Amino acid sequence: MPSSSRRCDPGLKHDRTLTVADDHTASTVGSGDVEVLATPTLLALAEAACCDAVADDLADAETSVGTWSEVEHLQPVAVGSTVCAHATLVGHHGRRLEFTVNVEHDGDTVARVRHRRMLVDRERFLAGLSRG
Repeated sequence: MPSSSRRCDPGLKHDRTLTVADDHTASTVGSGDVEVLATPTLLALAEAACCDAVADDLADAETSVGTWSEVEHLQPVAVGSTVCAHATLVGHHGRRLEFTVNVEHDGDTVARVRHRRMLVDRERFLAGLSRG
């Protein structure tokens, strides 16, 4: 594994925002029947913030893939509202990266996410698709 991935030191942070649109709602993505921010959309936002947090520390041939998440979705968020996912890398154990993400709307926590990603060689990872 390239030595650059060893630079993914705990404490790296990144924020990513999303303005909730109709295509982000539970009724549209199929996770419910209400017009509020869908949990799968919220998780995708959290994962994107985690990816961004370590992006500059990865070698060109390297990427990270999501392997596990725990989501506590605490409050509904209406269409038109903006949420911000604040991701922090809290652990780096070999190839495993562990994150916490706090998702906020107007200063209130609407979700807490724990997320794990694995560092992989992009080409080798994609080559595995042809074997499956």
